[in-house]
Amino acid sequence: MSRLPSPRVTVVPALPVLGPDDVLAVPVGAQGALPPWLTGPDAGEPPVDPEFLAGALADTGNGGKPGGITNVPVPGRRPRSVVAVGVGDGTVPDLRSYVGVAVRRAQTLAEHGARRLVLPLDSAAGPAGAEEVRAAVEAVVLAGYRFRATSTPHPPRLEEVAVVAADADDPAVAAGELAGAVAADAVAWARDLVNTPSDTKDPAWLSDQVIARLARLPHVDVTVLGPGELRAGGFGGVLAVGGGSASPPRVVVVRYAPPGAGESRPVLVGKGITFDTGGLSIKTTAGMREMKTDMAGAATVLAAVDAASRLELPVGVTAVVALAENAVSGSAYRPADVVRHVGGRTTEVRNTDAEGRLVLADALAYAHAELGASVLVDVATLTGAMKTALGARTAGLYATSDGLADALLTAAGHAGESFWRMPLAEEHVSHLRPQLASDVADANNAPGNPGSTTAALFLQPFTGGLPWAHLDVAGPARAGSDAAEVVKGGTGFAVRTLLRWLAAGAPVADDRIG
Repeated sequence: MSRLPSPRVTVVPALPVLGPDDVLAVPVGAQGALPPWLTGPDAGEPPVDPEFLAGALADTGNGGKPGGITNVPVPGRRPRSVVAVGVGDGTVPDLRSYVGVAVRRAQTLAEHGARRLVLPLDSAAGPAGAEEVRAAVEAVVLAGYRFRATSTPHPPRLEEVAVVAADADDPAVAAGELAGAVAADAVAWARDLVNTPSDTKDPAWLSDQVIARLARLPHVDVTVLGPGELRAGGFGGVLAVGGGSASPPRVVVVRYAPPGAGESRPVLVGKGITFDTGGLSIKTTAGMREMKTDMAGAATVLAAVDAASRLELPVGVTAVVALAENAVSGSAYRPADVVRHVGGRTTEVRNTDAEGRLVLADALAYAHAELGASVLVDVATLTGAMKTALGARTAGLYATSDGLADALLTAAGHAGESFWRMPLAEEHVSHLRPQLASDVADANNAPGNPGSTTAALFLQPFTGGLPWAHLDVAGPARAGSDAAEVVKGGTGFAVRTLLRWLAAGAPVADDRIG
């Protein structure tokens, strides 16, 4: 039960000599434009006849649209073939699609003897630079990712992907290659955690995984708070949600503090529900089937800190993840219970299936009160309402600072991850605040629709007035099918966005809006 082996990725400046077990990808630009290395005066003896390839493209209607593919077998050289894949205008998103399609096609050919994919990036749109190489390396690893739990042997896998970029020896391009490799490995680790079945993945197991991977990294400290520490610290939300399970809850704090880190002290908070039955407000069977993925937010923030450390970013960052299993038993928390959180704020429980916000509330309050945070970002598969509003490929972003929102959206654009900013300004939400009222507590945990916005409003008081962003990733944290570098199952969504934001210094402005 683990990730299948990934191909070795190399970045080289020139097309290697092709052998009988190679697959060659050709990037096809808009209007069927072929790359200069295949058709230009310096092409030499091309690996495939350009006229023959152009005819095959015309016959199959492949005009270079991203995702379009034409398979061109090379006579007498099985399994080697040419895979012509649309790269459109050559933008980075188009490039991600090109790489993803080529990797998946080459992997199917591995069952017939293919061992290496030769993947040129330079296209009719121009030579690939550092950003294109970084995106391509990420996409190679992530498009080829597979998590498998079976006793039968796995099918043959590609052994190598040779990414070809004429400027491969440029130091900036080499830095892009390294950043892409580290980011992809972190995303793959997040996917591993999300995809692990919950009969294995309880809070203790997940805590052990964090220790095994992160505690040995330079300038990283890992602290695990068990039930005793949680009671002493007032983590009433975490203890309530985890109280019905035979697997006690945990809160894990991972701090990366490099020498010379600046004054910014970002804290990333992740929802870590290792399985969600809904509690006494129990879900349907269909509603539970994907609930092993309800700790995707925790996996995301842990992976972001992992990558920040491995890249030796100069900004310090802390991750706080609240881990609990929302189960059904005689000790499960009940509707009408009143929960007291870190810092003393109380919540009336109206729905035990609105559990994620209860554990996030404790973690946010702890980050504010005990960790000296300067800015908070939480990530959670929090509401089905967000998936209804934005679909399965776009996450919602709430923020109390325009500067923070803009910085995260800019990072997301570079990372190739889709967010949509949701309203949190007072003129948009003032009429919703009364829905959080309770006769017996400071708020209730199920204030009604619009569900994603009222959930954000529930969380906001626990941030202590710090700049704060809430990323509701209920849709894109899991995928039902492959697309570009995304594969079916856990996606590791938002790891690369947070990493890009951290690499930029975790910027945030003081222009509060709420």
